[in-house]
Amino acid sequence: MKKEALSTESYKGVRDFYPEDMAIQRYIFDTWSKTAESFGFERYDASVLEPSDLYKSKGAENEEMVNEQTYTFIDRGEREVTLRPEMTPTVARMVAGKRRELAFPLRWYSIPNLFRYERPQRGRLREHWQLNCDIFGSHSTMADVEIILLASEILKGFGAKASDFEIRVNSRALWNAYCEQWKITDEQRQSLSGLVDRKNKISLEEFNTAAKTILPDDSVYTAFLSVIHQTGTTPEMPEYHTLQKTIATLKELGISSVSYDPSIMRGFNYYTGIVFEVFDTDPANRRALLGGGRYDNLTELFGGDPIPAVGFGFGDVTIRDFIETHDLMPAELQSIDIALIPMKQEYALEAEKMAQYMRAAGKKVYVSLADKKVGDHIKQAEARHTKAIIVIGEEEIASNTFTLKRLQDGFETKGTIKELLASDD
Repeated sequence: MKKEALSTESYKGVRDFYPEDMAIQRYIFDTWSKTAESFGFERYDASVLEPSDLYKSKGAENEEMVNEQTYTFIDRGEREVTLRPEMTPTVARMVAGKRRELAFPLRWYSIPNLFRYERPQRGRLREHWQLNCDIFGSHSTMADVEIILLASEILKGFGAKASDFEIRVNSRALWNAYCEQWKITDEQRQSLSGLVDRKNKISLEEFNTAAKTILPDDSVYTAFLSVIHQTGTTPEMPEYHTLQKTIATLKELGISSVSYDPSIMRGFNYYTGIVFEVFDTDPANRRALLGGGRYDNLTELFGGDPIPAVGFGFGDVTIRDFIETHDLMPAELQSIDIALIPMKQEYALEAEKMAQYMRAAGKKVYVSLADKKVGDHIKQAEARHTKAIIVIGEEEIASNTFTLKRLQDGFETKGTIKELLASDD
């Protein structure tokens, strides 16, 4: 009986990275790293496995994520573990664990892969990689400013113009002050926060009707709508002035596309201050690209005094969509300097020796091993974005003189390998 063949399809919602996809992924990661490190950020990492309690503890929970989206299982030691759905609780754990040894403020970044059981769609998969940047140990509004400035510079690092994206800012501290003013219950506040977080995903009528269900008191309902739809007067609240100061500072630093948006809430309960999201302005990709905010109390979960923090996460799926939407992908992301083409297989050893010499000089070189005609070797070299070729035959080996041919324009140079390397520089 013939055995049924296994499927070549990957697990739903994840990706295989063939070389051309991996080249794009490396470009994204390299641009992320280069920009973060230009701001003085240091890279860290951690295991993809975490104890499930890390995401269930009060103050860290996101009910939808924990109950419906995490990959959670019991390991062989009868421990409940979760494939990390986000990185912020992990970095808070790490910082809390070595708080006495670390020199604050910290500027840390990582590029972890994250897992959430979601319905795969544009911009959202079940596994993705995400740039996380965080500043720990500073209450200053300048830390908030720097994090948002970094997010803007990262987009510019991919070639984006200021008009290609907009930054919308809110404050959880301001939101909490409003809720205190309205004297609503914790349950109402929680429901209202979730509704505001979904505001741009439902119709205005649905939003207002749902708000009325949560806030049956007419005066509170009216006050809530005036805040969310920005129809009321400017509030005389210190939290509002702090928010406006942050926006004004960003504009002074050249970030003109930043504005106050009371509907920016972010889904996690640990945010305590500034929250923000960056949106693509192109109608073909009108969505949030990244988001983050201030979370000053998360390290309390691990004991000790809280350590103030602010940061953001930026997914690889959304940045790739942004790059492709705005036609910002570099034309050539992977290339090889030289392909060595032996005319016969008995010349392959000599070609490998030459390749070793060239690699030692810093060149990216491969020896073409296929049993094909020279023309087919050249086609393969062109397909691999190879810059030049050297054909190796009996005469070339005997005379120690070789011809380097540039594939872009056909220009040829003759000489020893040492001379060709010198001329290629």
